[in-house]
Amino acid sequence: MPPKKISLQTAAETQITDVWDPHVVGDVNDSQVKVAKFGAVFDWHSHPNEDEAFFVVSGRIALDFRDGVVEMGPGDFLTVPRGVEHRPRALTERPIVVMFEPATTLNTGDADSDKTVAELKRLQP
Repeated sequence: MPPKKISLQTAAETQITDVWDPHVVGDVNDSQVKVAKFGAVFDWHSHPNEDEAFFVVSGRIALDFRDGVVEMGPGDFLTVPRGVEHRPRALTERPIVVMFEPATTLNTGDADSDKTVAELKRLQP
């Protein structure tokens, strides 16, 4: 039986109800593809040992860095190098963002807060 495809945007729109609640879309070797709806503002954090990549599916987001801001819209992709402090935030209502990172990466990196999600749910086809 072949693998099942998933409609990323439809699954995210219907299965993710809260902002800042990443869900796993798939596993690729030792990494995971995760999707989340972003909210007003996230915590400042870094990932000391992991790069993190962001791909915007819908809506607009900003990634704040200590020395500037990068705004992103649908189709935009950006990699945050390991150790770089950043803070994501939504610029539109509940944008959908895909993240690529090692499976062991916590969403809040080196910061522990009420937004930390240790047990990730999976999107269903």
